Amino acid sequence: MILKLKNTSHHPLPKYETQQSAGMDLRAFLPEGPITLKPMQRGLVKTGLFMELPEGYEAQVRPRSGLALKKGITVLNSPGTIDADYRGEICVILINLSPEDFIINDGERIAQMVIAKCEQAEVVQVEELTDTERGTGGFGHTGKN
Repeated sequence: MILKLKNTSHHPLPKYETQQSAGMDLRAFLPEGPITLKPMQRGLVKTGLFMELPEGYEAQVRPRSGLALKKGITVLNSPGTIDADYRGEICVILINLSPEDFIINDGERIAQMVIAKCEQAEVVQVEELTDTERGTGGFGHTGKN
């Protein structure tokens, strides 16, 4: 699969860091200087990247585990979905869940992007659904941890 990226930043293109990596790191593009996220503050961070995904694919924007664990920074709408027909700049909604200010610097790796196949379903209205052993039980109903 070919992923077409337009890069208006001065950072390298995203890439897979290992042969079996699922995601590519996205970097903050902050030509006007760092951004500070105060505790519980959210912000939209630009990447300077624009993308053309093939039809039948989506890009999922997910948190970086190191930022989440060490700094309390996560992607607010995780995973964020980028549709194949979107041509605007890739931006990341970050939130600071820590008790301390977090400074985002230009070029900092802020999230990861996973490319995934997706299908559109044909939606059909029905009067009844088939029965299953689980039925309507959810939200921990199976008792499995």
